[in-house]
Amino acid sequence: MIKVLGIPFDSNSSFLRGPYLAPPRIRLMAAEGSANNYTEEGQEIIAGRDYEDLGDLSFASQDSQKAYEQIKRYVGEAIADESNLLSLGGDHSIAYPVIEAHALKHGPMHVLQLDAHGDLYHDFESNPFSHASPFARLLEKGVLQSLTQVGIRTLTQHQREQAAKYKVKIVEMKDFSLEFVSALDGPLYISLDIDVLDPAFAPGVSHYEPGGMSTRQLLDLLLAVKVPVIGADLVEYNPIRDHHLMTAMVAFKLMKELIAKMR
Repeated sequence: MIKVLGIPFDSNSSFLRGPYLAPPRIRLMAAEGSANNYTEEGQEIIAGRDYEDLGDLSFASQDSQKAYEQIKRYVGEAIADESNLLSLGGDHSIAYPVIEAHALKHGPMHVLQLDAHGDLYHDFESNPFSHASPFARLLEKGVLQSLTQVGIRTLTQHQREQAAKYKVKIVEMKDFSLEFVSALDGPLYISLDIDVLDPAFAPGVSHYEPGGMSTRQLLDLLLAVKVPVIGADLVEYNPIRDHHLMTAMVAFKLMKELIAKMR
């Protein structure tokens, strides 16, 4: 069984709020968007038949610690029956509890992170739960067997040091090709920050970082992944900055492709 869970939490965003609005806006494209429900490889993806939509988590508090605990607990329950889960964020901080819950179920994870940013800061703005730090937390806890970051184009010296410390494989955008895909190990978890795309293709994000992938490059990358995918998240879509639902449609297409990868 494949499940989809909305995690509308963005209190750990360092610049703009808004990703908490993303999950229902992405789902809306199934009914009000201009595309059909088919993937690039011809699979039809329909809610209730091909995946179970668990709706959105409700947060009584915006406290980061409480949200972390709630997300980890709920995700653990959702995958306890061997289901594969796609989590719709929310900012990228949700990846910390989501991936940790997967690791508690499956053991240390092989993770592919598609992102403009490394998210490896040890303590960004004195917030250990920051969306700039989830992979630092996961690496510190030893719950990642491998981490491959692709599309990165903002590495600071601190993040380079973190990557070296934890043996993170980084394919910076300036060096991008699909050669890395053949070296991926599985089962694999995919963490997809939509700002891996150039803002020309996805303007509905909080952090504009020019020089990213085209939508075609990202789709070709996902199609090239051949190892089993047992979980994924799609994060950092910010409807407040979107134009004519352009990025919502991109996110909906990526949602379909990620679900297809887990089938």
